[in-house]
Amino acid sequence: MAKAHVLVVPMPCQGHVTPLMELSHRLVDHGLEVTFVNTEVDHAMVVAALRASGGEATLGGGIRLASIPDGLAGDEDRKDIVKLVDAYTRHMPGHLKRLIAELEAAGRPRVKWLVGDVNMGWSYEVARNFGIRVVSFWPAATACFAFMLKIPELIEDGLIDDKGLPRRQETFQLAPGMPPLHTSQLSWNNAGAPEGQHIIFDLVTRNNKLNDLAEMTVGNSFHEAEPGACKLFPGILAIGPLFADGEFRKPVGSFLPEDERCVKWLDAQPDGSVVYVAFGSMAIFDPRQFEELAEGLELTGRPFLWVVRPDFTPGLSKAWLAEFHQRVAGRGMIVSWCSQQQVLAHRALACFVSHCGWNSTMEGVRNGVPFLCWPYFCDQYLNRSYITSVWRTGLAASPDADGVVTKAEVRSKVEQVVGDGEIRERARLFRDAARRCVGEGGSSYENFKKLVDLLSE
Repeated sequence: MAKAHVLVVPMPCQGHVTPLMELSHRLVDHGLEVTFVNTEVDHAMVVAALRASGGEATLGGGIRLASIPDGLAGDEDRKDIVKLVDAYTRHMPGHLKRLIAELEAAGRPRVKWLVGDVNMGWSYEVARNFGIRVVSFWPAATACFAFMLKIPELIEDGLIDDKGLPRRQETFQLAPGMPPLHTSQLSWNNAGAPEGQHIIFDLVTRNNKLNDLAEMTVGNSFHEAEPGACKLFPGILAIGPLFADGEFRKPVGSFLPEDERCVKWLDAQPDGSVVYVAFGSMAIFDPRQFEELAEGLELTGRPFLWVVRPDFTPGLSKAWLAEFHQRVAGRGMIVSWCSQQQVLAHRALACFVSHCGWNSTMEGVRNGVPFLCWPYFCDQYLNRSYITSVWRTGLAASPDADGVVTKAEVRSKVEQVVGDGEIRERARLFRDAARRCVGEGGSSYENFKKLVDLLSE
């Protein structure tokens, strides 16, 4: 019997490409054929990163890479989420139609299924017009989707207005066991400049409706992590924590080349000694905050591995950085990108200073790593709430009156996280729970089987 051909469409951001690439590898392992559709800009970065790491410019084994334009000019800022969302919702539907037609014309097997990011709800309409069936994929916490799906009730209860903005300043909880969240920290109000907030809110409310076109919704979470949210929305099937393979050999669509020296460096460090610091693909620090963090890491006296993207801190003094490098040489390693899953699985790790993106959160949880939470935007405040208030597997970094997390705060909180036996023990319990869920007979394992059975129909 011919393999079913599945089209996979992520939102064009690293944190959305990675889990869908991990899912794609798993689908291929179960006999499905995948065409993975990135935007042209993201596709070029993925291919360049694969080549730089000595890999083939393909992903091998049943995943084919394809690309379509995102509607922005070549030099426009794609980290401006509002601008990106506005462009792709208007321009990408037509390009996706053309791609589907081209795949058929080229003699590829007819696309039977679309597995699409919920944030790309427009693609569900395109698919249905071609007679292609739809599964929706939610890349963040089930609780985050729950807040979005509950928007009509939040308006009715007077918590937010019909534009998604808070009417009351208070912390609330959707259901028992779910993370408490302040009305100022709802994801759709924290995705960029306030004047573009309506574009994000419109996207969310439109996608909530478009999700009805999907025959199944799956998410990168696991039941033990979010029992409250899973109970509130049993139709969102948790199939996580997703990972491509246990040996970290399969590429997950990184936009930047991974520095492979990290693992050798970690191998030389004592067990449970290293502070790992990474803020994902979007966060930007100003020079003052960068220097406070750097000096705070220095003050801990611990070995640290810090991921600093080339665009992480515009305007940082090169002389200052060179001097810092000199002072921490041998004890601190700074890289521009790494294989994070490999790093988090390493025995040398003591804790993870993180922006709390959901992939980072799931990867940390799956490996039993305690967190120091430092959210940047969107759903990361909600994820911090899970880590600090619900799971209690980490602490939050607290900014001062000027909004700066000082070096003293960095040192103090790292020491508290690393020294807290109860945090470590809870992190271990969640690691074991995550592994049970994805292991044979676990809830994520069974939900994934339902997905594969549906796609194989």
